[in-house]
Amino acid sequence: MTARPIDRRVGATSARHPGEGGFTLVEVMVALMIFGMIAAAGVAILSFSIRAQAASATRLDDASAFTRTLTVLSADLAQATTRPTRDEGGTLRPAFVGEGTQVALVRGGWTNIDAAPRASEQKVVWRLDGTTLQRIAYPQLDGAAPLGATPMLTRVAEMRLRFRYAGVWSDRWDGGDGLPVPEAMELTMARTDGTRYRAMFLVGTGYAPMPAATPSPTPTAGSSVGASDAPR
Repeated sequence: MTARPIDRRVGATSARHPGEGGFTLVEVMVALMIFGMIAAAGVAILSFSIRAQAASATRLDDASAFTRTLTVLSADLAQATTRPTRDEGGTLRPAFVGEGTQVALVRGGWTNIDAAPRASEQKVVWRLDGTTLQRIAYPQLDGAAPLGATPMLTRVAEMRLRFRYAGVWSDRWDGGDGLPVPEAMELTMARTDGTRYRAMFLVGTGYAPMPAATPSPTPTAGSSVGASDAPR
């Protein structure tokens, strides 16, 4: 049996079977480049979606905070009472005091769910601290220290209050001249993004005294009824 000689020629390769193939280096590089472009586009789209969602959430949170602030402030002003209070030092303070970026008032309708030994009225203060509009409540009307401030609205660059009584606007209200509360309050506000707002609030709408009723004269015996007063 004679052994077959081994072909040691340079470049000699074995024969390929039919249907067998592969990719060249150039084809592989082109495929990787296309895959990289698709992956980069997907990452960019995902990043844009995340940023858009975060921006939308921030705007919605700010809009909710703004609406909540106006609602609570409107409720406080609508239930304003004429009850004066005393501070921690025992000094008597008017029921409603406002000037610049702060207003202090006494409101009614403070729900007492736990039946705590306190009044149904509450002293509250609204003020601008830096760029944050805060609401400060007091546990008691007289001689009590305030509770912690509740931040209601942030990014407030500027705020101004005005008060109206008998058709006249004033930048300050101190409860003098026998007028415990104004009829209305105006709030103008500028946000840090440049937007400006103006809101009007009625004060003490639920506590305005009713005018005294004038009794109608009672007909006496023998008095005649005029033609205009006769029932038809």
